Amino acid sequence: MKNPKPQIAYGIDDLPPLREAVPLGLQHILAMFLSNIAVPLIIATAIGLTSGEKAFLVQMALVMAGVSTIIQSYPIGPVGARMPIVMGTSFAFVAGIIIITKEYNLATAFGACFAAAFVEVVIGFSYKKFQRFFPPLATGIVVMLIGLTLVPVGMDYAAGGVGSPDYGSMTNLTIAGVVLLITLFLNQFSKGFLSYASMIIGVVVGYLLALSLGKVDLAQMAAGGWFSFPRPLKFGLEFHLAPILTMSFIYVVSALETMGDIAGTTAAVDRNPTSKEMKGGLVADGLMSALAALFSAFPNTSYSQNVGLVNFTGVVSRHVTAIGGGFLVLLGLIPKVGVLVATIPAPVIGGGALIMFAMIFTSGMAIIHRNVDLNKRSMIIIAASVALGLGVEYRPEVLQHFPQAVKSLLSQGLVVGGLTGFILNLIFPEKSK
Repeated sequence: MKNPKPQIAYGIDDLPPLREAVPLGLQHILAMFLSNIAVPLIIATAIGLTSGEKAFLVQMALVMAGVSTIIQSYPIGPVGARMPIVMGTSFAFVAGIIIITKEYNLATAFGACFAAAFVEVVIGFSYKKFQRFFPPLATGIVVMLIGLTLVPVGMDYAAGGVGSPDYGSMTNLTIAGVVLLITLFLNQFSKGFLSYASMIIGVVVGYLLALSLGKVDLAQMAAGGWFSFPRPLKFGLEFHLAPILTMSFIYVVSALETMGDIAGTTAAVDRNPTSKEMKGGLVADGLMSALAALFSAFPNTSYSQNVGLVNFTGVVSRHVTAIGGGFLVLLGLIPKVGVLVATIPAPVIGGGALIMFAMIFTSGMAIIHRNVDLNKRSMIIIAASVALGLGVEYRPEVLQHFPQAVKSLLSQGLVVGGLTGFILNLIFPEKSK
């Protein structure tokens, strides 16, 4: 039996009508906004920055995510994948940045983020040499683990957000459930724009429901200014060898995630990524993270939830994500608009996020199903990778006796599971037919 072809509404180079492209671009922003601003807020709180400094870091995160997304959609020379890749600040670097800042200072953390970013640039330009180390089996495992490790995050959003006093309340779950059901219903039982804009429609309905239930705090709107422009090197740059080496390793992990996201995106159009697409995506990931450090923004990476959105809606147009990137820049330059988006309650985001994260997992399944012979060898590699990856993700306390730096890295299921897949793929011989 032939594999079913994915339903594609718009291909990579297709340009939807503007009346559709604009809300579809906004849909991408809704999918990633909370994650993008969460990283600078977590770091700023942990290192004790002022409220003004926190606001500046959030602003820079939005601007640099937007610029990076536009570059991925519309490459400049070899920089960019020419694909619908949405970029945002990376959670992988959070622990490392906090540790470096507390041991040295924030300028050293930004210096390490800048210098180490060129490790990923080198990986990108040398991708053809390393390509044999990244077969579909390994990248498929990474994509599946991205989805599996994100599902609990989506559930936390749906319940009201970690630390919320009403976490898991019937109100929160009802709002998330309405968003989820509307999104699924429109996606499956409607046609055209209603189908592939199903998530943003579900979010709008969920927002109105949350507003009627008193879950939206519009008073926050008074806090944002109307205009604010980027200022380079606000916190400075300092360079020390040990922090640079720490960040270099994390950039390798980030590169693995970006490879998985690129493969997950091309899975939406039923093919594997080309070497040029992988090279461009990785080079852009590294260079834009270096540029981000100059503007006091933390490293960028491809956002997996948007890969799930691409697969869920069948809208694979890079022009749509470029429009989303433009909105991100606008949100960064006009903080009051960003504050308005930030009023969207966590359950509203969670209702859509759950299905998107699960779609990332199914994209990984599709990569393996399309390219891999599911024999004893491949199934053992998948089983070991998923077992170890999810094991440390959900039970990180098993690493409590490891050094802090090692524990911070190995507690990420994507790192452990992804590296397990790549290593076992190299050391387990593949029997010749």
